[in-house]
Amino acid sequence: MAKRIITKRIGEVLLERGVINHKQLEQALAHQKTHGGLMGQLLIELGFVTEEEIALALTAQYGFPYLPLENYEIDENLTSLIPEEMARQYCLIPVDRIGNALTLAMADPSNIQAIEDVELRTKCVIQAFVSTPTDVKKAIAKHYKHSNNGQAPA
Repeated sequence: MAKRIITKRIGEVLLERGVINHKQLEQALAHQKTHGGLMGQLLIELGFVTEEEIALALTAQYGFPYLPLENYEIDENLTSLIPEEMARQYCLIPVDRIGNALTLAMADPSNIQAIEDVELRTKCVIQAFVSTPTDVKKAIAKHYKHSNNGQAPA
């Protein structure tokens, strides 16, 4: 798997795209210094950006394509490749497979550990797409129906 070289941080990408201003970035950096956490998530929590704006910035930052999952139909056989626990842990879901190439929708496609773990488990070459955490979690809930935590099916 080719490692991608990142020269800009997510805050810089959002600033250049006009999504946030310098004051908002400085406020988020100060919050991060005090409380820790990922910049993208902090910007969402502070109300400066939406999940979709972060996902689109990640596509610009890493060159991964953006895949909104809301109306995307996933073949039920794909979810058997990756256990629900792993999908939830890494906030990812398999969306397509052609031969040995497995396409994942991920909230954080820069998570090399997640990609390596899925590659080891599935013996597939991973192609990552960016999706929002909310979209991925909804898709996991929809497509991993066998374990709905005791709740009645929707």
